[in-house]
Amino acid sequence: MKLRTKYFGEIEYESSEHIRFPAGLFGFEEETDFLLLPFEGGENRMLCLQSMKTPSLAFTLLDPFYLCPQYTPVLQKSELRMFEVDSVEALCFYVLCAVKEPVSSSTVNLKCPIVINPTTSVARQIIMETDSYTMRQSLDTIHLDEGESKC
Repeated sequence: MKLRTKYFGEIEYESSEHIRFPAGLFGFEEETDFLLLPFEGGENRMLCLQSMKTPSLAFTLLDPFYLCPQYTPVLQKSELRMFEVDSVEALCFYVLCAVKEPVSSSTVNLKCPIVINPTTSVARQIIMETDSYTMRQSLDTIHLDEGESKC
């Protein structure tokens, strides 16, 4: 199938690549269908969450475990049940990045990660009930360590 995208022009994709957000994203509740596309050179640490409904709508996602190796997402039991898993280790986590100029002043939302069940391709944006993370963590305050993505 073909899809027009914000950053990559027209692309071919397989239906198996489709990620479904049953409740949409915060502020974009009507947007439920996305593709997760890697940015060139991003080594799967920087991805594009491309709307399948609205070609001009795409979000930049980052691997939080690369940014903060000590990142420890905590989900409630009810949230784990929504994903049909027993623990967070069965899920993939990404954080939204608000890209600014200069790039070092960009921010990431560590408190409300994008969570994907890689088995079902169902995703949700979750607000974690913790004060350990903020919604606007500046990239220039994060020390990047070499590390592999958790997912």
